Amino acid sequence: MKKKILIVDDEVNIGLLLSKFLIRNGFEVVNTITGTSALETMASETFDLVLCDYRLDDTDGREILIKVKENYPTTGVIIITGYSDIKLAVELIKLGAYDYITKPLYPDEILNTINKALETQRALNENKSSSGKKNDAQSDYVNYTEYIEGKSEAAFTLLKQIQLIAPTSYSVILTGKSGTGKECVAKTIHLNSLRKDKPFVAMDCGSLTKELAGSEFFGHEKGAFTGALYTKIGHFEQANGGTLFLDEIGNLSYEIQATLLRTVQERKVKRIGSTKEIDLDVRIIVATNENLLDNIAKGTFREDLYHRFNEFSIHIPSLKKRDHDILIFADKFLAVTNQELNKKIRGFSDGVKNCFLNYGWPGNVRELKNVIRRVALLTDGNEIQVDVLPLELSNYAKDYDQEKILKQIKSKTTNKTKDLKDAAQEAEYDTILSVLKEVNFNKTRAAQILKIDRKTLYNKIKAIKIYQGE
Repeated sequence: MKKKILIVDDEVNIGLLLSKFLIRNGFEVVNTITGTSALETMASETFDLVLCDYRLDDTDGREILIKVKENYPTTGVIIITGYSDIKLAVELIKLGAYDYITKPLYPDEILNTINKALETQRALNENKSSSGKKNDAQSDYVNYTEYIEGKSEAAFTLLKQIQLIAPTSYSVILTGKSGTGKECVAKTIHLNSLRKDKPFVAMDCGSLTKELAGSEFFGHEKGAFTGALYTKIGHFEQANGGTLFLDEIGNLSYEIQATLLRTVQERKVKRIGSTKEIDLDVRIIVATNENLLDNIAKGTFREDLYHRFNEFSIHIPSLKKRDHDILIFADKFLAVTNQELNKKIRGFSDGVKNCFLNYGWPGNVRELKNVIRRVALLTDGNEIQVDVLPLELSNYAKDYDQEKILKQIKSKTTNKTKDLKDAAQEAEYDTILSVLKEVNFNKTRAAQILKIDRKTLYNKIKAIKIYQGE
């Protein structure tokens, strides 16, 4: 069956040429010249893909993209424009575009992009059912062995951003909570860059003291200071020609930031105790679990340094927001752990899977990896069971199942006449359950948030029957 493509371009000649080319290559094509007519056409016809010019007379490609993704999520979108703007490209990909192509259009390039977009959209549509196969959008890049490709929308967006930025020399800020895999993303970017054969040097800024920072960043000559018994090459020099990854950049003191800014601006480094300047060709990727804009407002992070780093930014979502990927991660970690422990555990029981999917994972991917290594060690059989899970997960599984009881209680009262007392009690039930889920059923923490003592919370839990005994 022919794939159906909608072309939206106010330059009629370009639209017609593109249409004829695609028809010759086996596609069914419809042409429109305004955003309004495109949306009207989509309301009455189904399309596999939309090729949309960014600048239109009545709107722009961004608005069309948003409306297509809201109303026709199974339809892919490619934006075409005569203006190359990488920040705009990032924004469009985050909004759901498959790709962003600049004019002039080359036949082989546009056909290849369309075919990949159609295949990727097909894979995303099938994603709801979860196949372990890698789609074409993922096959053109080097997969760092520790980077796991998910099947969620968030995972796909992350992958597209990596593919977009990797070939450039832009500095990148990676944001995300602890344990989300920022260093893995940084290594994947490096391995897909032109610097892939050069060093990748990682540095934990969180462990640096003011006294050590200069030596660690820039190196020192023998005898430069008391205790300098040998010449040391700093991290910038080690990474020359390649990529320097600075983790937890927000922990650097303001004084160190000033020194770092000069190096980043001038692209030169001088070892402590030396008069010789060394030219630098280093790509810098930094990571933080803090909001650097908040730190700038507080005066703890330099705004000029932030803008030096922020040529491109990628947010790595928490594991809980990638729920379609949790079991993929778990299977991957189990396979690695089987090799490490010389075991042949086939998988997880349904109870364990349910627990994994419902648990909040405050430690993100790192926590999941550690849990898998622990439970695999404790498992003697072929399948991991709930009884070997850590306490925080097994308790959560027990408590989470009791949510059904609360729903049953509420459903029984739905058709009854409610007075103010009933409404207040139901609101209290909802609040308690919401807080318990937020803190993964840590009752001490929940009591603190609710501003009640632990005994009172236990009594209320028992009253609404979402917990049965200690």
